[in-house]
Amino acid sequence: MSKQKNESGLTMLPGQLEPVMVGRRLFLRYAGAFAAGGALLAACKEGEENPTTVMATVDLGTGDVGILNYAYALEQLEAAFYTQVIATPYTGITDAEKAVLTDIRDHEIIHREFFKAALGTNAIAGLVPNFSTINFTDRTSVLGTAKAFEDLGVSAYNGAGPLITNVDYLALAGKIVSVEARHAAAIRDLLNPKSADFAGDDVVTPATGLDAANKPAVVLPIAQKYVRTPITATNLPK
Repeated sequence: MSKQKNESGLTMLPGQLEPVMVGRRLFLRYAGAFAAGGALLAACKEGEENPTTVMATVDLGTGDVGILNYAYALEQLEAAFYTQVIATPYTGITDAEKAVLTDIRDHEIIHREFFKAALGTNAIAGLVPNFSTINFTDRTSVLGTAKAFEDLGVSAYNGAGPLITNVDYLALAGKIVSVEARHAAAIRDLLNPKSADFAGDDVVTPATGLDAANKPAVVLPIAQKYVRTPITATNLPK
């Protein structure tokens, strides 16, 4: 089997994704790409206005590519959600709360754009969100959903880790899940300030001190409730 050198000088097999050692460069490249969130907002509005539109099913793929697309799908969902939160702040939002939520939005957009760039032509299409069950004018609805998304994201990365074969991708996932966990703790503190809920027993097992870990088969049905685009993951590693 022939091999080739990528722009970083690393040896790659044909069809192999660009190693995530270029991650720092890509993160810096996409750190200012926040305007891209507008496209997802437009897609969300279009989906709400045309609820009967039949959407093509998106298959995540196989192997490490499939796992990266899985993470990409979740980051698309989170980025779209926080973009909407900042675009239409809930009633009574404080400056401090808006600052926290804006930071989280920016992080999620960077994560989304990183996966999109790393996957290249292997990336799935943009997903259309379905936020019809969320009241974006209500603090409890918004922060409750944020808490659910962040807890789900942490458990998703933890559950997908053992399925990744490329150690560079695994290292990247470890870096991102630590950021997601910070988000989860921040949201929980907004909901119940100065309490133990920032790392509650419902997500961190007291006996082990470890966060929950859920496989794609558990995570995707929950995420699908907030995405109009049908997603299939039948070919993901088990």
